[in-house]
Amino acid sequence: MDLKESISNQTEVGLEITKQLLQTEFKDKNMVYSSVSIHIVLSLIAAGKTSSDLDQFLSFLKSKSIDDLNSFAYNLVTSILADASRGGGPCLNFANGLWLDESLPLDHSYEKVLSTSYKAALNHVDFKSNPEGVRTQVNSWINKETNGLIPEILSPHSVTTLTSRIFANALYFKATWDDEYFDASRTRKGEFHLLNGDLVKGVRFMTSGHRHSISAYDGFKVLSLPYKRSRDYKDMRGYKMHLLLPDARDGLPALAERVCSESGFLDRHLQWNEVKVRKLLIRKFKISSRFEASSVMEKLGLPADAMVMMHEALIEVDENGTTAAAATVAQSYWALAPPPEVKEEDFVADHPFMFLIKEGRGTVLFMGHVLNPLAG
Repeated sequence: MDLKESISNQTEVGLEITKQLLQTEFKDKNMVYSSVSIHIVLSLIAAGKTSSDLDQFLSFLKSKSIDDLNSFAYNLVTSILADASRGGGPCLNFANGLWLDESLPLDHSYEKVLSTSYKAALNHVDFKSNPEGVRTQVNSWINKETNGLIPEILSPHSVTTLTSRIFANALYFKATWDDEYFDASRTRKGEFHLLNGDLVKGVRFMTSGHRHSISAYDGFKVLSLPYKRSRDYKDMRGYKMHLLLPDARDGLPALAERVCSESGFLDRHLQWNEVKVRKLLIRKFKISSRFEASSVMEKLGLPADAMVMMHEALIEVDENGTTAAAATVAQSYWALAPPPEVKEEDFVADHPFMFLIKEGRGTVLFMGHVLNPLAG
């Protein structure tokens, strides 16, 4: 399987997760999450599976073989999500880790995959005598890898003597806009229309008089905002934020359904189309989300027996650019142990919209929606 196909499959899995989240936990509140973070933790787990268990993971992740998953993980860690800050591009960190009970043997071939394909930090620990100590260690690792943005993904007493393994991923992204699109002195207050028709006043909107890439389609528009690229001529990556704004003030649910259900929707509609902007308003926003990802996986058909997976993410968008982080932690338990519980366009985002951050070859780093800009 080539890289393009792997990225396409990962995006498809992410959109299925997004659809499930928007229909359940985040139907009525702001959301941000990283499907690629969840994807790589599931791949880490799959890399150590055999027979029918592995087939379930491969089917869920839409991959033909574990070798394809491992190859994609290697590309993510060493290329697609490698740091670009030395060349003036985005500051990126994408780190993996495994905490394994010291009494468990580790297959040599699996250990090699962990170190080569996933660049995962391997830690042998004693869950039976010191589960709280291991919890603190995992939280400290994620806190460090997300630059302090996610200090405690594992709550007190969530790690127990029944825990046998903890798989973790941390993703950090910080980038400035490609140009000085937004002047803080021009940021102004306005009204934001909620889905139920209510108005939120005093919302701070960024505005810009630059030319921008805005594409208008039947019922919605897409604004694409590029981030600064690395000055390293060998680094061909490009990252953009895309805002998908329905024409109708209550049109986000229908648009989200199309985004998540229509095959190839993002490929067809995230096109570069620079136009002169008549009026552009974008809400400054800072939101965070936390949810149990294992229950979401189970609803989508991946058995989560003896496993609990937590996901946490946050994003802040302002006049300078974007800062975002995500972490995914999955605990597995001892066998049989019960798990614990070209024209001028306007782009006036004064009503609910979707957003995503995407690398040029297609990998989606973050995705979410803003329903109420004053609700964190």
